[in-house]
Formats: sequence, C-alpha cells, structure tokens
Amino acid sequence: MSQMDQEAKRSGRREVLKGAVAGAAAATLGAPGVASAAKKIKWKMVTTWPKNFPGLGVGANNLAKLINEMSGGRMQVKVYGAKELVGAFEVFDAVSRGTAQMGHGAAYYWKGKHPATQFFAAVPFGLNAQEMNGWLYHGGGLELWQKVYKPFGLIPTAIGNTGVQMGGWFNKEIKSVEDLKGLKMRIPGLGGEVLKRAGGAPVSLPGGEIFPSLQSGAIDATEFVGPYNDLAFGLYKAAKFYYYPGWHEPGTTLECMINEKAFNELPGDLQAIVKAACQVANLDMLSEYVARNNTALDALVKTHGVQLRRFPDDVLKKLKDLSDEVVGEIAKEDPLSQEIYDSFRAFRDQATAWHEVSEKAYLEARAL
Repeated sequence: MSQMDQEAKRSGRREVLKGAVAGAAAATLGAPGVASAAKKIKWKMVTTWPKNFPGLGVGANNLAKLINEMSGGRMQVKVYGAKELVGAFEVFDAVSRGTAQMGHGAAYYWKGKHPATQFFAAVPFGLNAQEMNGWLYHGGGLELWQKVYKPFGLIPTAIGNTGVQMGGWFNKEIKSVEDLKGLKMRIPGLGGEVLKRAGGAPVSLPGGEIFPSLQSGAIDATEFVGPYNDLAFGLYKAAKFYYYPGWHEPGTTLECMINEKAFNELPGDLQAIVKAACQVANLDMLSEYVARNNTALDALVKTHGVQLRRFPDDVLKKLKDLSDEVVGEIAKEDPLSQEIYDSFRAFRDQATAWHEVSEKAYLEARAL
C-alpha cells in the first residue's frame, strides 16, 4: 500500500471516529438526567432568614457558593432572603411546588405539615449539635426525616447547627415559674408548647419581625439564636435580661430542603456535589458559631450592659417535666411520629451514657 493510500485510510478512520464520538455525545445529551457541560443549571434557593444575615443567612450563601465552585460553574444557585421571592414561612410550600428548587430554614417551622418535623430541628432537653449529627448520619435519623418529607416531594438534609442556644431576652427577671405565667414570648416549635403549658403565651414570628415586636412591647420576651446573631439583631436595645441555658434548643439543626423532581433531573455527579456541599456547610456553620459566640457575648455584657442570668433550677426542672409530656404526646399522633420518637429517645439515651464518661467527664476535669 502506498504512503498516499495509508494516509487516506487513516483519514477515513479519523472521520469514522469523529462521527461516532459526535453521535455518542448527541445521544448522551439527549438522555434523561444528563446535563451538557456547556449548559449551566440555575437553581433558586429561598430562605426563612433576612438576606445576608450573620450565621444563618450567610450559611445559605456559603452553600450556594460551594455548589457553584464544586461544580466548576456548571450549577449556579441564587439565594433569596425572606420576602424577596416568598415569605419566610412560605419556603416549604415554595420548594414543594417547584417555585424554587431549594429552601434553607428550620424543620420546626413546618409542624403544621407534620408534627414530627420538629424532631429534626430542636427538641427541648434533647440532642445537642454533636448528637444530632450522630443521629442523622449514623443513627437512622436522616432516613426518618426523608420519610416525613417524601409525601411533599422534598428531600431534606442538615445544613448547619447553632449549637446550644441562649434562653432568650426578657424585659423582667425570671425568678420562679410564676414569672412565666402570662409571658408573651416569641418561641417556635416544641419550646413554644412547653411555655404555653407553663402558663405563658408563645408567639411565632419570623426573624425580621422580632426586634420591632420586642421594642414596641407586642411581646415581653424572645429567643432567637445566641450572642452572635442576637448582637447583630440589636436585641440588647429592646431588653436587658439575657438568660441561659437554651433548654428549648440544645442543638438546633438547620435544613436544606430540595425539590425531589429537580434533584432527580441532575446528573449523578451534580447530585453527589449537592449532597457533599450540604455536609460541608453543615460543619462550617457550627464551627463559626463556636468561634464567634463568646466574643459577641463579651460585647453584649461589657459594652452594652446586658445582664446575664441563669434560669433558676426550679424553673428548669418544671420546663423539663413539661417537655417530657409534650414530646411524649407527639409520639402518639401517628405511627411515623412514634417511630421517630423511639429512635430519637434511644439515641439520646445511649449518647448521654457515653458522654458521662467522655464529654461531660472531660469538661469537669478541665474545670478543676
């Protein structure tokens, strides 16, 4: 075969290969659940927090940034603060119906959808942040959470944790259980029901309405998160008594909810990226709170004259007794609530036993 014939043959093979590659690419691009590398997937994330709010709002921004960077720009998520696209308490429905593909909030806001949602945010005298992550990732909690959200076309996942919160801001001292009676307090979730049974009047308000309500006297007290957020909100300008510990929210898990249909339409690698980004963001938020809370508390006390108070033991004991009643009653709502309650309680008991000889023992030793 001449050199010219050999070159012609090689050229022909190249053309065949080009055609095969082009055909395979066309078939791949047309396949369900596969996105073009050149095509950017654009998602919306709605949140229950004010835009760019320290900790919580910034956590949503960080998640969006992580997804963008990890996907090499193939997937871009735009974050909308509360009221920019939907109201703070409309996030669940907006993601469920596909108005947005993602939502950033806290599961106890959706107790009207299913009472057991509250187990996946905060349970009074329940799991702390480390224990919540243990239960969700390795104790069956995440699978149960998915079970609750499945009928709504949503996939939930943990997206951050505040750690143990503060007990709240009060315009009067709390010296006994009697001081809780008639108290109008912004407090969501199970903590609100406990306060109600103690004689108080729980009020549900989104973050953006807390300060004006406390300042105007529409409420007598409020909890929000902890020093880092509370300082940014300026709550010290409306009340001076700052109580601890946060019995009602010992390790509040924040959530990312994802529209199931939108998630299933992503190619496998982007699905993995979204999941991994959520876990990174989950760790980052808790780490930030641990790093910033005490500096903010120092500023509140030393610069702004806030009076730091611990709840009296008899008040905490009463609240704990009432909490056990409230949480136990939720378990009786339906079989799924009972399943979640049993799992949660079993994990708390074994974690408590372990922490007696690990975390608690170490902290006591460090204090000697």
